Amino acid sequence: MNKLLKQQVLLEDLNTQELTRMSKAIRKLHVKKGEAIFKEKEDTKGLYLIHSGKVEISKVTTDGWKQTLAAFTKGHFFGELSILEKRKHEASAFAVEDTEILLLGKEDFEKMEKDDPALAFKIMKKIALVMCKNLRRMNDKFLNALISY
Repeated sequence: MNKLLKQQVLLEDLNTQELTRMSKAIRKLHVKKGEAIFKEKEDTKGLYLIHSGKVEISKVTTDGWKQTLAAFTKGHFFGELSILEKRKHEASAFAVEDTEILLLGKEDFEKMEKDDPALAFKIMKKIALVMCKNLRRMNDKFLNALISY
């Protein structure tokens, strides 16, 4: 399991002992093409790490159109806000193809925060770094779109 976890962007900086501790908190899920991983307005369950396959995050607009917000493939993660705050999903996640996912449940993460705060901190820090990188990339796209308009 450690080798599998080390392939994840979120966990790539963890050492062998940390990966072993993480493996105790993670469940493997298999999702068939077209199946929902979660739906808008459902309670959040945790942080999802993609081992294989592809996941699309989408939201239905008020006029009934499906708007794709993001697509993720192997190594990426989503649902990170569910371990940071208590809330319901604001979008849906569907498997675009047969997908294998690793789930770090929010209760397991909360337990890690109490029992292993150094490991929880490393994960939170990596989440923040990836979110900052994504935000900068979105800002660049937005500015380029404004300039070319």
